[in-house]
Amino acid sequence: MTIPTSNAAATLEAADVTAAPPPESSAGKSGDGRSPGKLAWRRFKRDRTGVISAYVVIFFFVVGIAAPLIAKLYGKDPYTTYGQNDTSLLDDFGSPVLPNGGISGDFWFGIEPGLGRDVFTFLLYGIRNSLLIAAATTLLVTVIGIAIGITAGYLGGKTDYLVGRVIDILLAFPSTLFFIAFWPVLLSILVDPEENTPVWLTVVTLISVMTAFGWASIARLLRGEVLALREREFVEAAKVTGASPARIIFKELLPNLWTPILIQATLALPAYVTAEAGLAFLGVGLTSPTPDWGVMIQRGSDVYQSDITFMLFPGASMVIFVIAFNLLGDSVRDALDPKTKR
Repeated sequence: MTIPTSNAAATLEAADVTAAPPPESSAGKSGDGRSPGKLAWRRFKRDRTGVISAYVVIFFFVVGIAAPLIAKLYGKDPYTTYGQNDTSLLDDFGSPVLPNGGISGDFWFGIEPGLGRDVFTFLLYGIRNSLLIAAATTLLVTVIGIAIGITAGYLGGKTDYLVGRVIDILLAFPSTLFFIAFWPVLLSILVDPEENTPVWLTVVTLISVMTAFGWASIARLLRGEVLALREREFVEAAKVTGASPARIIFKELLPNLWTPILIQATLALPAYVTAEAGLAFLGVGLTSPTPDWGVMIQRGSDVYQSDITFMLFPGASMVIFVIAFNLLGDSVRDALDPKTKR
């Protein structure tokens, strides 16, 4: 008996389906390679500017962390006044005897005019202190901004209104003028005027004040994101299933906010580096003899007419770091959200 053509075709079709792997399985194999994180990483690796900037930023952080070890191997420290101990290093006017700021085999970046401190180790510890303050401030600002922004956006109502008004006030407040005016008052409250202010107290106070005025911008951004997300179907579905607010925030909302959080953090850190250096330049924050980028630039501004070398190294290194970190922030933003790429 002959099989009808339609039945034969159906049999062949069934055999083909059985022999060929199902399309879902092949998609599943490539699903891990196409996750949002891996796609963002691939986009970032293709961005040559971002990769180079990342190496530069990593280099600065490694230098800052390893500053004591590098100084030990180098054989000098940032506090010893070598020019005062060895009168042959400085002339009668306090300027380095050797050209180019006293650069030599013993002093790779020269010596400071007047006191004769080693510029190389002073810069190493200056990078270390500046990055420590900026990184700690960025971390605290990000954590506080996440907590307040998500809470205000999720709860809404009076809580959202109150937080929104506080954020508006902080964003409109002239924080730099406040630092300059309030800093001496704050230190006089914490430390007796006849005593020297401990460096650790200066650092903690500086981080606290910058954090108090810095969290508002990221909180405002996340508040707006949460206001839009809380009306989405997946959040409503979680509420219907009886999920607690904490579970909705951590399991549903927060995973959708990592992109703006990372972008804001990468753009905030160089801003705090320059802010801290600017405050030190104005005499608010760290002061000499504590090594700091801003302290070096402030000191360099006093002697640049007679010896520009002392300002050259801290100024150039800060410009390189800030530009590299800003470019890294742009690359991270483009990798995480390609639609923003210009």
